[in-house]
Amino acid sequence: MRKTISGVVILLLIAILLVSGWFIYHKFDLGASKVKVTEDLMVERITDIGKLELVKYSMKDVLERKELRYFFPDQRVLFIAVGEVAGCIDLRKVTKEDVVRHRVDSVTIYLPQPEICYVRLDHKKSKVYDISGAWLPGDTKDLVEGIYQLAEQRLLKNAQEMNVLGKTKENASVIFKPMIENITGAKVNIAFR
Repeated sequence: MRKTISGVVILLLIAILLVSGWFIYHKFDLGASKVKVTEDLMVERITDIGKLELVKYSMKDVLERKELRYFFPDQRVLFIAVGEVAGCIDLRKVTKEDVVRHRVDSVTIYLPQPEICYVRLDHKKSKVYDISGAWLPGDTKDLVEGIYQLAEQRLLKNAQEMNVLGKTKENASVIFKPMIENITGAKVNIAFR
């Protein structure tokens, strides 16, 4: 009988320990992983923006980059790049001398040459589809960083080949000219320096 009582006491103690452990586990949420984010924001520079964005090219490109090796398997990454390139004119460069009034109802505005405002890769829509030949975690990281840089360069090059700056000039007459004509009431001629 003593063995039975001591067995019941041991089982009871084990049951109490299990219930207590379960309660502590759930009460203090010991099983969930916790994420801690710290941030130290520092504003490096504030820039005034006076650029008139006149055209934006949205593009998708499929890139494959291979690093050929002699002794090891080749490294390869396949990437779908989605991004945009915008052409603009920096209106901060327009001076008083760039606005020439010919008659009471005619004005010529000399604008600076168009430029690329930005090349932006959409990180949410762009995807790495395949990586092969990367044995070390550092290799994978280098391949991914390299393909992102290459994708931005290719977006810019493709936009230049599609004449983004020419389209920006064209849109200056289509978009900017009517706006100035409506404001001034004069016939506006757009020219570039």
